[in-house]
Amino acid sequence: MADNYLEKRFAQYEARKAAGTRPRRRHTEPARPAIVLPTRHRIILASQSPRRRELLGGLGVQFDVRVIPDIDESYPETLRPEDVPQYIAHAKARAYLPSLAADELLITADTVVVLEGDILGKPRDRDDALSMLRRLSGRRHTVVTGVVLTPGDGQRQADFSVASTVDFAPLSEAEITLYIDHLRPFDKAGAYGIQEWIGFVGVRGIEGSFYNVMGLPVGRLYEELRRMGEIVEGV
Repeated sequence: MADNYLEKRFAQYEARKAAGTRPRRRHTEPARPAIVLPTRHRIILASQSPRRRELLGGLGVQFDVRVIPDIDESYPETLRPEDVPQYIAHAKARAYLPSLAADELLITADTVVVLEGDILGKPRDRDDALSMLRRLSGRRHTVVTGVVLTPGDGQRQADFSVASTVDFAPLSEAEITLYIDHLRPFDKAGAYGIQEWIGFVGVRGIEGSFYNVMGLPVGRLYEELRRMGEIVEGV
């Protein structure tokens, strides 16, 4: 009975979400950001994540996406969990550096979920995703994103990490299974997306940046771009 109820509620949620994203304008011009920030370099986002693309686009900078497959994302076991995302972001930057032009600025990032000292990365499969959400249920965990900014003209790199604390309500087995089977969050650290259904029903509170939990701390990124002189003055 409970499973049928959840299935019905989830179907209603999906219908409302689809209706809310349906374009209402009659013309077909592509959407443009309300604010466009001129930058000194051409920004390159090295990420396949649609969430990072959305967040960077919302910041107002123009950028291109470049993806190199199969980058080694392994890390030394001696690293503190909180240091792993920045380590991997640096590894990604090194992979892109040979193809980076002098007029380009590369953004690389990595996000992990940390629970009691354990790193919960992207789940290997359905069983791994179920296991992760069972562990997160009813507990607080930390989401850490490491970001590296690499200018192609030889200027010094900038790097930083941002941590946010997420408080999960207790989740039933039916809720966990429903989410995993419908949204299949196998490309997300910790097996969940806070902007999805599980975040609506399961997250009791956040300390820190919501956008960091999504995968890119855009507020801090903006600060770093300004500090580097990347945002053209007068904006």
